[in-house]
Amino acid sequence: MTLFRCASLALLAAPLTLALASCGSGDDAGGDITGDAIAAIPAPEGQSWLETTTTTPEDGYVLGNPDAPIKLMEYASLTCPHCADFAEEASGPLTKYIESGVVSYELRNQIHDPLDLTMSMLVRCGSDESFHPLAEQVWANLEQIVTSAQSNSDALNNAIKADADTRYQKIAEAAGLIDFFAARGISRDQAMQCLADSDEAETIVTDSETQSDKLDVTGTPTFFLNGRKLDSNSWAQIEPALQKAGAR
Repeated sequence: MTLFRCASLALLAAPLTLALASCGSGDDAGGDITGDAIAAIPAPEGQSWLETTTTTPEDGYVLGNPDAPIKLMEYASLTCPHCADFAEEASGPLTKYIESGVVSYELRNQIHDPLDLTMSMLVRCGSDESFHPLAEQVWANLEQIVTSAQSNSDALNNAIKADADTRYQKIAEAAGLIDFFAARGISRDQAMQCLADSDEAETIVTDSETQSDKLDVTGTPTFFLNGRKLDSNSWAQIEPALQKAGAR
């Protein structure tokens, strides 16, 4: 669990900040990925692709048509400001591509610190369909969350040192996350139960480490289009890549 151990030490050594060092960068808009316009693929009767979420063996959450011909996948950290920027920029325009059934959007977590891991557990605490909306809420309120955590830094650092069975509950309490998620449909009892699952915490971190190493994900956000890594991390760069692949 190298990522988690290193992040824990970093958080103990200095105040939690909205640092950009761990966030990716790039300016390539998709290279030679090209394709003709792909016709819309209707969702099953009575359903909407925007309300369809499926999970993957890699612990990803796919929003939209799971068989979409264009698959956008993002590795993101819930404490990464650049990821928050992308979520804000893309939340509206990406919707039309997902709704068409031509594009699916998969989100996988890369874990950067104990607060990140705790929130990653909490966004999984509801239904599969609540994962993406809860992640967006975290990013939309990231500065507030980090400020709240910083204001209670002694309790947060003590929580990080707690036994694994209670560690994430205590981190969430110290950072004000119990109330934050309760206001968004995850009750206190539900949150506390999810956060008591230390095996789930270890699985999330292990998946993050294993996949990051395998796919050379060195920072967030990092995007893949139909399995190909993009040197792009903004919506202004990602949208042309989707269009070159056939999304309209």
